[in-house]
Amino acid sequence: MVAAQIRFNRGSPAPMRSIIPFSIPGRFWRGNLHTHSQRSDGGLSPEAVVAAYRRSGYDFVQLSEHFLERFGWPITDTRALRSNAFTTLIGAELHAMATSVGELWHVLATGLPLDFAPPGAGESGPQLARRARDAGAFVAIAHPSWSQLIEADGMALDAAHAVEIYNHGSAVETDRGDGAYLLDRLCNRGRRLSAIAVDDAHFNYGERDAFGGFVEVKAASLDPEALLAALKAGHFYSSQGPRFHDIRISRDELVVETSPVDSVALLTGVSRAPYVVGADITRAVFDLAGAATLPTGPGAWFRIVAIDAARRRAWTNPIWIDELG
Repeated sequence: MVAAQIRFNRGSPAPMRSIIPFSIPGRFWRGNLHTHSQRSDGGLSPEAVVAAYRRSGYDFVQLSEHFLERFGWPITDTRALRSNAFTTLIGAELHAMATSVGELWHVLATGLPLDFAPPGAGESGPQLARRARDAGAFVAIAHPSWSQLIEADGMALDAAHAVEIYNHGSAVETDRGDGAYLLDRLCNRGRRLSAIAVDDAHFNYGERDAFGGFVEVKAASLDPEALLAALKAGHFYSSQGPRFHDIRISRDELVVETSPVDSVALLTGVSRAPYVVGADITRAVFDLAGAATLPTGPGAWFRIVAIDAARRRAWTNPIWIDELG
């Protein structure tokens, strides 16, 4: 294992401490925020979709139907499918014109009221997203690569809390599942966004577009309101399979503990990224007293990616240096 050398220039020494979400009480709950059923263009009933995620070991799921007139403006009420061991969130995939390539916006909204009104005449995608956020929703930019979104699109969608860093359905169908490029560009522009991995499963061809991307949300309970609050606060990480167990930091060292992976990288707003590579790594140590320097000052950020032998990834949210204390 090779330890990267990096300087974390943050003033006087401080004791090693875990960072959010590992430093807060609660437990991690595994869930998928982007899935479709027969209420829009999916292949299974809402009941069957929920049962599939519960059977696969998830703790919660959201049916995010396409909020379009041809489907009857669906926001699927899944409250009757909740139990003490599994819950659902209420939301939808919202649409309005027009992105930079002249296509429909795809905006994921979690925590919508069931009576959320359809888009008004002339209401744009960014305006619709603002209305969803004002109604209490956690708002995410869906499948940016599939939608061919550019930086200007991301900046226009100013109500977003998050970017889909990975969309499994888009990856399986068209090899356009990545959203990291847009997340990083927007962070460099000062947008403080989180990163979600999702399925966007439709179940039209079996389960090949399901169970490939999920969030691990840290909350005190499985209560939907607790999960929604944690999402808005950024108390989660995302994954295709690998797990983060802890991330600790001091002035001199950054320690990342994971399930067995082959590499751990520390990414910032520039292209070069310190990394640790090896076989079955479970503890990656970055020496923050070395010669290199992380970006400092307002707007400086980093995020961590862990990659296992099957090339499955886990992603932290961007970590803002001025919020570390």
